[in-house]
Amino acid sequence: MNNAEISHLQKVARRVRQNIVKMLHKAGAGHPGGSLSVVEILVALYFEVMRIDPCSPNWEERDRFILSKGHAAPALYAVLAARGYFPEEELLTFDAIDSRLQGHPCMKTTPGVDMSSGSLGQGLSVGLGMALGAKLKQKDFRVWVLLGDGELQEGQVWEAAMAAVKYRTTNLTAIVDMNGLQLMGKVSEIMPIASARAKWEAFGWAVTEIDGHDFREIISAMRDATDTARPVVILANTIKGKGVSFMENQVYWHSAAISDKQLQLAMGELAP
Repeated sequence: MNNAEISHLQKVARRVRQNIVKMLHKAGAGHPGGSLSVVEILVALYFEVMRIDPCSPNWEERDRFILSKGHAAPALYAVLAARGYFPEEELLTFDAIDSRLQGHPCMKTTPGVDMSSGSLGQGLSVGLGMALGAKLKQKDFRVWVLLGDGELQEGQVWEAAMAAVKYRTTNLTAIVDMNGLQLMGKVSEIMPIASARAKWEAFGWAVTEIDGHDFREIISAMRDATDTARPVVILANTIKGKGVSFMENQVYWHSAAISDKQLQLAMGELAP
């Protein structure tokens, strides 16, 4: 990718972060830390990598995306709006009782959402089912699943990982948001997962480690994942709360309301 293309994606990511902060401030609730950490990953998928059509969200030939860490819904919504699935103004209805944009994604109400998610650990299993379905129907769409590193503590993730290798679902790619923090503290202290690379490799997956905020690394890894004889997992090293200095690497911001003053500080930092 050339510098102009990277610059455009960075501008989109900045706008997405601004909208995440505004949405959560307006709602008075939500998950800023893990939403801000996955922005570049989602922008890369929706603006460069996935085969999609915002004008036809249910197009049968589209690539599928599953936000297994469903509490990062604000990031997904902000990217979907930026990509044209619904008006950006609708983002400020986030978490309202009658909104299409609830605290966790709902595939029945929100254009562009392929799986309703919230309970952690389930997304890779559903993605595996979609990938198997594509093979059975002789379709060439790909399935992308974004998990959190704390989510790897769920046993269902590893059951899906085993099955994906057995059934050779090479059209399935997992991405892990390795921001190192979960609800109550550090992943390494709450329930250590040892070496994520060694664990995925032991289950038979091809593993790539990247800087999860570097568009060149992200897009290169995603494109490489489409040409492999095994399922691929991308371990994306990220910063929780990325882009807002007082949120970065702070477990408090896993789930917290944003005050008026904090909104002003954050928007100042996220200004062009």
